[in-house]
Amino acid sequence: MLRRVVRLSVLLTLLLPARLLFAQSEFSADVVNLDQPNSPTRIYFGKDKLRIESKPGADPRSSGAILINFDTQTSTVLMVQQHTYMEMPMSQNQRLGYANTFFRTGDVEAACGDWQKTTHVQGGTCRKVGSETVNGRSTVKYEASNSSGDVSHFWIDPKLRFPVKWEGEKDKWELRNIQEGAQSASLFEIPAGYTKFDMGGMMRQPH
Repeated sequence: MLRRVVRLSVLLTLLLPARLLFAQSEFSADVVNLDQPNSPTRIYFGKDKLRIESKPGADPRSSGAILINFDTQTSTVLMVQQHTYMEMPMSQNQRLGYANTFFRTGDVEAACGDWQKTTHVQGGTCRKVGSETVNGRSTVKYEASNSSGDVSHFWIDPKLRFPVKWEGEKDKWELRNIQEGAQSASLFEIPAGYTKFDMGGMMRQPH
């Protein structure tokens, strides 16, 4: 499960250009892969921070969380059972963002302009499809394609100015159990009692 959390954290950091209108609304939600709906992940959006954590499962060894700080451009992996953490800088690609379906917009009714500003979609197309309701929330649906011709759809919530559903060539996700409001600062901090993972020590161990 921790591997899935790491995968999702990579997806989100790739899809969220750093500081792009990021945290104008704070909220938390379950991120559900529609191909694996029984394995949701919880996300928490702060003002300039993001927490992604696995929901409790049968195997405690798989539990963990990723803390992403868009201000310092760093991410921290929390390994819950071991009470350890590992810090790492975000890569160049993670900082810039290069996917095309998950972003913050300034104008929900004209989101194509913000979508097309990302460098990876130059030569792509975008159009507003219309209004739809997703899990009881009003959204504006868009259809977009990148320069390779891959087509995706995303549904933007006007209150969050953020997609609550997105479907690409390979992935289909949506947000469920959305709870709006300020998020506790402790969610984005390393818990007391955790020690830093010694990568160098592990590498020095005899094989």
